[in-house]
Amino acid sequence: MPSSALSTRAENTSRRLPKWAGSFGPQIVAGLVVGVILGLVARSLPAAADGNENWLVGTVHTIGTSYVKLLTVAVIPLVFTAIVSSIANLREVANAARLAVQTLLWFAITAFIAVVIGIVVGLLTQPGAHTTVSGEGKEPATTGSWWAFVTGLVPSNFLGLGAKTTVTEGVASTSLSFNVLQLLVVAAAIGIAALKVGAKAEPFLQFNASLLAIVQKVLWWIIRLAPIGTAALIANAVATYGWDAIGSLGWFTAAVYIGLALVFLVVYPVLIRAHGLSVRAFYSGVWPATQLGFVSRSSIGTLPLTERVTERNLGVPREYASFAVPLGATTKMDGCAAVYPAIAAIFVAEFYGVPLSVTDYLLIVVVSVIGSAATAGTTGATVMLTLTLSTLGLPLAGVGLLLAVEPIVDMGRTAVNVTGQALVPTIVAKREGILDEARYNAERTGDPFQDDDAVAAS
Repeated sequence: MPSSALSTRAENTSRRLPKWAGSFGPQIVAGLVVGVILGLVARSLPAAADGNENWLVGTVHTIGTSYVKLLTVAVIPLVFTAIVSSIANLREVANAARLAVQTLLWFAITAFIAVVIGIVVGLLTQPGAHTTVSGEGKEPATTGSWWAFVTGLVPSNFLGLGAKTTVTEGVASTSLSFNVLQLLVVAAAIGIAALKVGAKAEPFLQFNASLLAIVQKVLWWIIRLAPIGTAALIANAVATYGWDAIGSLGWFTAAVYIGLALVFLVVYPVLIRAHGLSVRAFYSGVWPATQLGFVSRSSIGTLPLTERVTERNLGVPREYASFAVPLGATTKMDGCAAVYPAIAAIFVAEFYGVPLSVTDYLLIVVVSVIGSAATAGTTGATVMLTLTLSTLGLPLAGVGLLLAVEPIVDMGRTAVNVTGQALVPTIVAKREGILDEARYNAERTGDPFQDDDAVAAS
């Protein structure tokens, strides 16, 4: 068959495909719908003969966790190469220092607004007074510390890797983890050193740029699997937690989601409009990362996609996005470090009958604005909450009271975190006149996640 006939046949076939089949965003939505259905089916199936989870729950759990692991694996090479490359490219940007200051300032501004909303919602809903939880909670094994920020800045090794060995029934297993904040410090130091070295460092910078292009290509392949990963993750959440776990903490859960909704649906749109940008364009651009953050419950796991949508959909320059988004993934947490600890602290105080003064509420604000950086070495809402409670002198055992709904509220918290991590670079880029507004306002048709070659050819 002639090649022209083959191309015509392929074109006719593509025309018969539904629009969502070739568009990434709708595929993610389809994954969410399929995931909910699979989760409901999995919940209806009987448990295995040995009492363990049924085969469908096990399958979606394995697929979902494997996908998050794939994303997480891409974080180390992406952050390192992107930071080094961005520092090398920032020599062409006259206001690099100003960009960094503006970024940190807007991290603090949005955190301040979010924690105030959390306090107001907590005072109005009084979640601790409407709970039927009884008994004492268990103190968490890991707690926040104001020294964590300082110690977290000091790399323990070249990639900030850490190892933890646990012994279960006489069998030892070791798991590796990495500290993104330490990785940022190492990459920044190497990037600055390369600039100081000058011409002799050009081969290294060229190699780093080539490695970054390769990492982005691999990352592109991983991102294309997001609809499958989304379906598995949401199916596992529905099958494992459902809404039964809310139980006596329903009022607290509702209060947290009300606070998150106010930040997501009111504060962010107001800030976007205040800077003369389209709210619809922002949410259509960031939505894939927001969705993945919701189902994966991991800002770090979603980091590669967050950086991609910030750069490709929202028009933030790569040189700036590759610095601001990884920094935000470790220190910008409006859900985990602002709304949630404020409401949770009020819950714990009401549960134990400890009155909070105006000074205590001011302390909650201070901890939320500064504390996300202080706990960046051990990022997590539980660690952030322990820092807040210890600062207020409240019982840390209160953390254990809330563990039953932790996975459910964590989904909403992470979605807000990820959205805020894309919002701030967009606002700063707009304020500094470096935002590509044509790309920001572009219609979200087809596939917005074309790889570099496709974009260059267009």
